[in-house]
Amino acid sequence: MTIEEKQEELVEDFSMYDEWLDKYEYLIELGKALPAFPEEKKTDDRLIKGCQSRVWLDAGMDGGKIVFTADSDAIITRGIIAMLISVYSGRTPEEILTSDDAFLDRIGLRENLSPTRQNGLLSMMRTIRDLAESHRN
Repeated sequence: MTIEEKQEELVEDFSMYDEWLDKYEYLIELGKALPAFPEEKKTDDRLIKGCQSRVWLDAGMDGGKIVFTADSDAIITRGIIAMLISVYSGRTPEEILTSDDAFLDRIGLRENLSPTRQNGLLSMMRTIRDLAESHRN
């Protein structure tokens, strides 16, 4: 499945819910499904700067593709990073860097987040792209 196909799948998943409270619940469920993040990786160098909540993001290469793992101490933020990982993990740096994030607007996520969470989302996206850039050949 391409990044675009995964993004489209998320847009469809979110479109099943009419109310934003239900969409937040869906985000929370995504966060609950996030694999455990080792405590020893919850270090300052993995902390995403610019998030009000604490969000840790780790990246490693596997066969030319970046594999992301993450965690957050806030349930909605954990859902947001889980959603982003579902889109970008297992992709080449080039795929990540050439993709757009318009699906976030199509879901309505940016317009329904508080300003501090919007800043956090922007920081998460920037960090994912920065990590992709640093893992480029």
